[in-house]
Amino acid sequence: MSSASYSFRFKKIIIEHSISILFVLFVFIIITIFIEHKFKEAKRERHSIQQIVNIGNINFSDTLHRELFKETARIYYSYHPANVDSLLHFIESQRTKLFTDEAYKKGSISNELSSSEALNILVMYAKFVALYLIVMLLSYYLTNTLAVYYFVEKKRMGKGDNKYHNLILSVSKNDIDINSKMKATFMFIIKVVRNIFIGIIALFLFSPAYIIAYSMKSIFEIGNYAFMIVLGIISNGLLINYAYKFYTYLIHESRKGYVETAIVKGLSRSYEWNTKDGISIKSILKVNKKFTSHIFQHIYVNARYQYIGAMKQYTSFMITGLIIIEMALNIHGHLCYELLKNILYNRYQSALLIIFLVFLLVKASEILIDYWALRETHKYENAV
Repeated sequence: MSSASYSFRFKKIIIEHSISILFVLFVFIIITIFIEHKFKEAKRERHSIQQIVNIGNINFSDTLHRELFKETARIYYSYHPANVDSLLHFIESQRTKLFTDEAYKKGSISNELSSSEALNILVMYAKFVALYLIVMLLSYYLTNTLAVYYFVEKKRMGKGDNKYHNLILSVSKNDIDINSKMKATFMFIIKVVRNIFIGIIALFLFSPAYIIAYSMKSIFEIGNYAFMIVLGIISNGLLINYAYKFYTYLIHESRKGYVETAIVKGLSRSYEWNTKDGISIKSILKVNKKFTSHIFQHIYVNARYQYIGAMKQYTSFMITGLIIIEMALNIHGHLCYELLKNILYNRYQSALLIIFLVFLLVKASEILIDYWALRETHKYENAV
């Protein structure tokens, strides 16, 4: 890919995302104007109702005041009882509406977004972005590491599982000595215990974040950032699902023809742990994973390139998960709890500002991922 082509593609990415951001911003402005108009209408109606209810400082809950008002109204309507009854019925309905209708009860709270409140929202947003970045980076590292470890372990085991099952089968047929029987029985027990342990871990990894939080809130402080980071990583099944997705890419790449070609050229293909021509645990645990002179280096790089496209989905799910955590756990002083509170009290300007900021975070993530994919494509095409 030439520099001109690379620059053109990058500008195209920026233009596409900018158009979508401007469109959403335009829609939000229209909605804000409409809501403000409706709020002002409701405010005027509320003021009119209060004027009617507060006629002459009459207490309509007092029987004497009601009778005095009826007598006065009869004189005004020239002793037409039907008109008086209609007026009293209207006043009662407006009093009921004023004190029972949620829209009017909440109408006492200002809908206008003050500068201090906007600043407070921006501070909470900065904290939310920092939390998201930490969770996202840790999640990406863990999904890659788990996928690579699982792939190498499967390759290393190879025929190990068949050997294990053959040993169990021989025990059942009494074809081997007592020591082998004890060894096979011990291995079987270890495998059962391991599977039970894996099942318990899976309950945490696939459970919704708020369920884990409520079950452990007596141990951890709900508003603790470290606890929220752990919840964001291990909950909702994201970690395992996307680790398995990356593992699938590794399997797919390992079956391509270039693998055999690279082996013929002399690259190592052993998957034994910590051997000279194998895979070291240290190389798997590194942030920037490299497997020098090993065929797995090419498998890993190509699988990671394909995995980049799935990161857009991953970021959206991750942001949604963090929103649910903050909302469901009622974490005061956090962005998404503030969003829930503003929606509850009809403070739609504040709510729309928060929603738009979250949308910007999603778009910023997509732009960075598209840029990352473009850079990887640039390197790949130049290498070819």
